[in-house]
Amino acid sequence: MTTTSPTTPTTSTTASNVIERPAGWWKSAVVYQIYPRSFADSNGDGIGDLPGITARVDYLAELGVDVVWLSPVYSSPQDDLGYDISNYTDIDPTFGTLADLDDLVAALHGRGIKLVMDLVVNHTSDEHPWFVESRDPASPKRDWYWWRKPRPGVEAGTAGAEPTNWESAFSGPSWTLDPASGEYYLHLFSPKQPDLNWENPEVRQAVYAMMRWWVDRGVDGFRMDVINLISKPETLRDGTVPAGRRYASALETTGNGPRLEEFLVEMNREVGLDEHHLLTVGEMPGSTIELARSITDPAHRELNMVFTFEHVNLDVQAGGGKWDVAPLELPRLKQNLAEWQVGLADVGWNSLYWDNHDQPRAVSRFGDDSPEHRVNSAKTLASVQHLHQGTPYVYQGEELGMTNTQFLDISSYRDIESVNYYAEAVSVGLQAETVLSALALRSRDNARTPVQWDDTSHAGFTQAIPWLPVNPNYVYVNAAAAVADPDSTFHHFRRLIALRHELPVLVEGRFALLLPEHEQIWALTRTLGDQVLVMVANCSSTPATVPPGSVPDIRGARELLSTHPSPVTAELAPWESRIHLIG
Repeated sequence: MTTTSPTTPTTSTTASNVIERPAGWWKSAVVYQIYPRSFADSNGDGIGDLPGITARVDYLAELGVDVVWLSPVYSSPQDDLGYDISNYTDIDPTFGTLADLDDLVAALHGRGIKLVMDLVVNHTSDEHPWFVESRDPASPKRDWYWWRKPRPGVEAGTAGAEPTNWESAFSGPSWTLDPASGEYYLHLFSPKQPDLNWENPEVRQAVYAMMRWWVDRGVDGFRMDVINLISKPETLRDGTVPAGRRYASALETTGNGPRLEEFLVEMNREVGLDEHHLLTVGEMPGSTIELARSITDPAHRELNMVFTFEHVNLDVQAGGGKWDVAPLELPRLKQNLAEWQVGLADVGWNSLYWDNHDQPRAVSRFGDDSPEHRVNSAKTLASVQHLHQGTPYVYQGEELGMTNTQFLDISSYRDIESVNYYAEAVSVGLQAETVLSALALRSRDNARTPVQWDDTSHAGFTQAIPWLPVNPNYVYVNAAAAVADPDSTFHHFRRLIALRHELPVLVEGRFALLLPEHEQIWALTRTLGDQVLVMVANCSSTPATVPPGSVPDIRGARELLSTHPSPVTAELAPWESRIHLIG
């Protein structure tokens, strides 16, 4: 395997993979996220890999996507399945080699598809050489991470000795004791994911050097993992502990810190993010519209867009957490997305997504995954997403209408967040069946079951036993069947993507939400000059009627895409959607 230094990236020898990128190209693009472990296995070990992706590039080209966002493939102990990185400039043997990555970039670029890498720099693995060296209190890298003494008056290693009362995103305290030094280190996620200290300029310069190395190697942008956590509060203080909880939320206490935008401006300048016309999107849990406006304002030279989390928290009980599920009200969902549309209309840019590697499957969460309605609800959700203004992100299998799975026992789960939550919840008295029901709805493993390529053994994903069981419905939900069926979800996505490339109104058109309070119908318009796009969608499993005069008259308009062949009337079948162009 080719290796490079984890601290001082070398000059790339793959300049031939670097391509020209016009300014603003990402506005008319559609991004396809690949979670490599679950995409395609080429070597029969049950785990997806880079050559497996390269072998499926023609499938992506047929779908018509412009960009592949690749979840982490860097060297990693895999505690958080790749989001714990031990070497930023090498590939984990699980996925292949740097040469395999270069081959993938070349294959994508050869088909007009760009590659965006996942950038995970809020934290590293505890096996990264930086952290290994940092464990020594006398090391120059001690200040590359957050080390603190125990709470005054409390003996190290005892309950409550942690420097603050923060809870990790993956359960338990966000501080772990290092017995050798007697001090604690901060980890907002797993204990094997210590947080980098971005206050230290040496840390920032090391990160920027690594990013430049990847740009030189031919990547076309970065999706930035929890980037709004890199700036910690000036003083690390205890947070407020919610009723019934042991700890305060670390993410709420540390998110959107005081130097966040300063760091992003510096990153943009030092790496040349705008200069190279790279796609940049920041994952920002807890972001507000106001903050997103500032960060995506081109004049500020920070990022192109951010991932908001507001719409994927609307089905959570008030005051509850991820696992406390509440019914989703369509008017709230429509209004939330409309607020982001209006809020970023005159400055900045939206990202558009329903699901990803951290969220349940869209058709199971926002649609109806029953055999009767799965296909049409998957199509209609896609139409709703792609008709908003912004850059759409399609997660692998979403174009097939892949659904949540359901494991009957905790032993089937691999996601650290799910496994830790189960252990904690059962330890405080929740019934195992109750916890498993929550996992069935919310676990990240729902999104991580292998892509269903065909109806052969293990869905054509592997010739071995897959690392995570394949969803049993692969026998009828699979890519081979979808590509062969001109009326499938795959071809509905393909047509939506083609429309984005064809119609400037779909990229630049002014957004307006219609019928905001309707509990079944999602209707909107996009307007550019004399052209008006009209979308009407029944987002329910029962028939709906469009109120008279509530949408523009589409008589004589061009029908662009619909889910049903029925004539245009005020009556909408369950999960029926229609898109028309006036002018």
